Amino acid sequence: MAALRAAKDAPSRLFVAIDANADGLREASAKAMRRDGAPNALFVRAAVEALPPELAGLADRVTVTLPWGSLLRAVALPDVGLLAHVRGLLQPGGRLDVVYAIDPDRDAAALQALGLDVARCGPQEATCAGYADAGLRVDCVSELAREEIAALGTTWARKLAATPSARRAWRTEATAV
Repeated sequence: MAALRAAKDAPSRLFVAIDANADGLREASAKAMRRDGAPNALFVRAAVEALPPELAGLADRVTVTLPWGSLLRAVALPDVGLLAHVRGLLQPGGRLDVVYAIDPDRDAAALQALGLDVARCGPQEATCAGYADAGLRVDCVSELAREEIAALGTTWARKLAATPSARRAWRTEATAV
């Protein structure tokens, strides 16, 4: 898990990993508690719709890597209400770094079920407006090459980078205003 690696690399900083799926958090949490682990890493099971109010405004950086479900909808559409929950974690001036990937051909039915318009799956002018409505200024949007996806370091990212498909990935960097 990226938060665990980051916590080990910067032991004087606090890292909080949030995921709606507890399965991935269990293993990382157990590793963090080992003697050679990362006591500066905390793990919270929560959906984007129900983030703990105790975390409001505490983060100077939030990273969202290859989300699915409602978090994908929040960052890709964007869904302003959900994205505002993510923004709520950040201090003013805090940074949001989002990487998401979509295969419009393969994922069309799932995307439509999420309420995503398949034709709008890449960054659009409306993306910047939606981020602004959620309290975020978009600083940079870029499409990622396969090697950049692999460099994210997650198992899913390496699989995406190694598998030929129509899947495209974008990075959106924003600042909380």
